[in-house]
Amino acid sequence: MRDESPEPMDSHKCRVCRFPLLVAILQLLLGVAITAVAFLMLAISPSLLTRETPHWAGIILCLVSIVGFILYCINYLPDERSSMQFIVKFLYFVLCAIGLVISVVVMAFAGHHYSQASSFSCDEVEEACMCTLNPGDPIARTFTYEGVSDCEVINGTLTLYFLLQIVLNLVQALVCAVGAFIMWKHRYQVFFTGLQIGSPSFQHWQKV
Repeated sequence: MRDESPEPMDSHKCRVCRFPLLVAILQLLLGVAITAVAFLMLAISPSLLTRETPHWAGIILCLVSIVGFILYCINYLPDERSSMQFIVKFLYFVLCAIGLVISVVVMAFAGHHYSQASSFSCDEVEEACMCTLNPGDPIARTFTYEGVSDCEVINGTLTLYFLLQIVLNLVQALVCAVGAFIMWKHRYQVFFTGLQIGSPSFQHWQKV
C-alpha cells in the first residue's frame, strides 16, 4: 500500500495570467489602440503635427510587447538559467522603462493640445479651419487646420481624441511600470509568481 502524493495543479490553468504574457498582451492591445486613435486624428486634418498624432508611440509599444512574448516563449523564470534569457529579460526591462517614459511624454503633449483645442475659437476659411485662443488679440497665434470642412470637428472630435490618448497612455504607463517593477523584483528580491504546493514536511513520502 502506498500513500499517493497530491495531484499537482494544472500547469496550463490561467496561462494568460502568467507574467510576462498578461503584461505583453495588454501592451499590444493598448499599443494598437493608441496607433488606431492617432491615425483617426490624422484623418481629421493632414496639418496635425507628429507630436499631436502619436502613432509612433503605439508602434514602439507594440514592439515592446513582442519582446515580452519572446520572453514568455523561452520559459520565463525569476532566476536566469541562460545568457539568452538574461539578455531578453534585460531588454524587456529597458523597453518597459522606455515605454513608460514615452507614455508620459505623449500624455504631456496630449494634455497640452487638449487644453488648447478646448479653448479654440475657429472660423472656416475656404477648405481650412483657422483657430485662435484669443480672437480679440490681433497678434495672437493662429492655428490652421487644412482639409477641415466643419470647425466643430476641431472643437469636438479632436478634443475627444486628445482626451482618449491621455487615458490610453496613462493605462499604458501603468502597465509598463508594472512590467518593469516585476522584472526588478524578480531580479533583486527573488519574488516568485508561481504557487507552492505542499510544505517541506510533506516532501518525503513513505511506502508501507
